[in-house]
Amino acid sequence: MIRSLLLMLCLQLSGCSSVFFFPMTEHVRTPNHVGLDYEDVTLLTKDGVKVHGWFLPTPNEAKGTVYFLHGNAENISTHLRAVYWLPKNGYQVFLIDYRGFGLSEGAPNVPDALIDIETGFNWLLEHEGVAHKPLFLMGQSLGASMSIYFAATNKRAKSCLSGVISDAAFTRYSDITQHVASQSWITWLLQYPASWAVISGYDPIDYIGSISPTPILLIHSEEDNVIPLQHSSQLFERVSKYKLKIITQGSHGATFEKRENKAFLLTFLEGASEPFTNSCFFVKP
Repeated sequence: MIRSLLLMLCLQLSGCSSVFFFPMTEHVRTPNHVGLDYEDVTLLTKDGVKVHGWFLPTPNEAKGTVYFLHGNAENISTHLRAVYWLPKNGYQVFLIDYRGFGLSEGAPNVPDALIDIETGFNWLLEHEGVAHKPLFLMGQSLGASMSIYFAATNKRAKSCLSGVISDAAFTRYSDITQHVASQSWITWLLQYPASWAVISGYDPIDYIGSISPTPILLIHSEEDNVIPLQHSSQLFERVSKYKLKIITQGSHGATFEKRENKAFLLTFLEGASEPFTNSCFFVKP
């Protein structure tokens, strides 16, 4: 959860974005704990930071790959619950920790987390088990918001993604800052100054329209008390075509604890799948 008390720091930090991240370094479980094989992956970013992830293969031949970006707190060991069920349904999964989370080095902020996301994506394009199969980008909460920007602005992503899944994204960093600050009497008076101080230039609502013609699925719970449903509604309006939206129930980040939401995602993955051209992948011999 985004902690409202720390929003006051943004009043002193122009372009603040580290306030959105609450990393946890300790792993509470591994995929083995839920009966999954996995590969530990450590990658070096272009600015020299080591980031860690897990690659979860399928028991049989994969239908495709889901690149998963988690929310703003904890690490991949706790967010595993959102995707652990996909391999047995035919989709291998790659999930990374942004710098500062889990076993990844460094300290997080939005621009640097986007470097981490790009590093993981480039690794997937070079992975023999991923080549020439549908590739999807799925994010939750802050991960969903960053995934929208990445899918819209990265040239390889625009060429190679079969679909984008956004679960509980927000419209603007300033909007969600203002909303969170307004929920506490301690920060209520600071909601607008704090929203003016946070980072700009990466707001999903300004970029989501550029994802087309890649299909996009927007998911949001009407009971979400962290990021209100209206954020996804506004994002949906900015997409001209090849878009789907489902409104769910339940708490923030708990989408795939419901069987019907899992089934809907699988239907989307099947429907959006298209073979890639050879130019999308750079598999090393």
